[in-house]
Amino acid sequence: MKRNYFIVVLIFFIFFVISFLTNIIGPLIPEVIKGFSVSKGMAGLLNFSFFIAYGVMSVPAGMLTERYKEKKVITGAFLLATLGAFLFSFFPSFGVYLASLFLIGMGMAVLQVAINPLLRVSGGEENFAFTSVLAQLFFGGASFLSPLLYSYLVTNLTAGNTSNILLSTLDSLVPENLKWVSIYWIFALIAIAMVIVILFSKFPKVDLNEDEKVGNFSTIKELLRNKTVILFFLGIFAYVGTEQGVASWISKFLEEYHGMSAEVEGAKATSWFWGLLTVGCFLGLGLLKLMDSKLVLRIFTLAAMVSLATALITSDGMTAYYGFIGVGFFASVMWSIVFSLALNSLKSNHGAFSGILCSGILGGAVVPLIVGILGDLIGLRGGMAFVFLTLAYILSISFWAKPLIKNKTISLKKNNQ
Repeated sequence: MKRNYFIVVLIFFIFFVISFLTNIIGPLIPEVIKGFSVSKGMAGLLNFSFFIAYGVMSVPAGMLTERYKEKKVITGAFLLATLGAFLFSFFPSFGVYLASLFLIGMGMAVLQVAINPLLRVSGGEENFAFTSVLAQLFFGGASFLSPLLYSYLVTNLTAGNTSNILLSTLDSLVPENLKWVSIYWIFALIAIAMVIVILFSKFPKVDLNEDEKVGNFSTIKELLRNKTVILFFLGIFAYVGTEQGVASWISKFLEEYHGMSAEVEGAKATSWFWGLLTVGCFLGLGLLKLMDSKLVLRIFTLAAMVSLATALITSDGMTAYYGFIGVGFFASVMWSIVFSLALNSLKSNHGAFSGILCSGILGGAVVPLIVGILGDLIGLRGGMAFVFLTLAYILSISFWAKPLIKNKTISLKKNNQ
């Protein structure tokens, strides 16, 4: 089949947009708490509203894609994101923000399911591993850049700097005390631009592999009776909970305990958390060629626990700063290893199993909410300590997982025969 490199590049931008819209919530939490006068527990509902959509939509998204095909589903997903972003931009209130995030989350969940098979077909199966890694680079790049864009917008708009047309236009659109809402105007414009591009793009025909098909509800029901499926679902739940439970509260923690600016140092710390999470993926890929994946998972999880403990316990602000971004680096291998261990632990129904695993992304809804509630009750330091429980579960996987197929490693010993 002829390769469609325009669609490959388009998919890279879709990955970029998914990440851009997803990982901005954490840096905004201090602004939300101040702007809407809500508690930490209430602010934790932001992640809940966004990531609960993954739990609701991951399996149905696969079924929708099989029935209506990629172009219609991807267009619909971006229309949902556009609606959500414009809704909050026009009516900036806490309740509307929760509804907006749920709509955006639904769109992002659908996109996550629809674009991987499309990338395989457009770029060629023989290049799929390579294009997948490139896609993750775009994903990570957006996670790195979105907090920096937020920092640029808020610091300039707050200071009254409207020296260019972008800043002057946004300044006229957002309330005086809610300059950070400007980033949702940017999101809305990006999402509507993606809708227009997709509508005028010609998509290739995608025949799903067996491991990409979600299957029917009877298959899913049968899998949910399997102990291994539940244990690995909890593994994905724990990983995304860890990722979001830390990233969502870095800015607030550094502001509250070390007097750092949420708009500057907090945003930069969150940016580097995601940046190092991306960089760590490539180190992880190399280590997986040398070591058993369970051992790599064990080492990186223990290192993440040490890094988090350092960030929470230290009285030095910069040590906490680097401790948090270190968690991002060490968390980098967890998703891919837990996911691969899961799929390699079952002989069949990998498509349906993948849908169930992706539903575990709702861990990003629950854990940050728990951290926020505990933060109100015992302080944010104690609240973030809850993440040690999710890390402990991930660590346990490195001991009890029994994959049918182990990752292939390269022996460094010389063959003297």
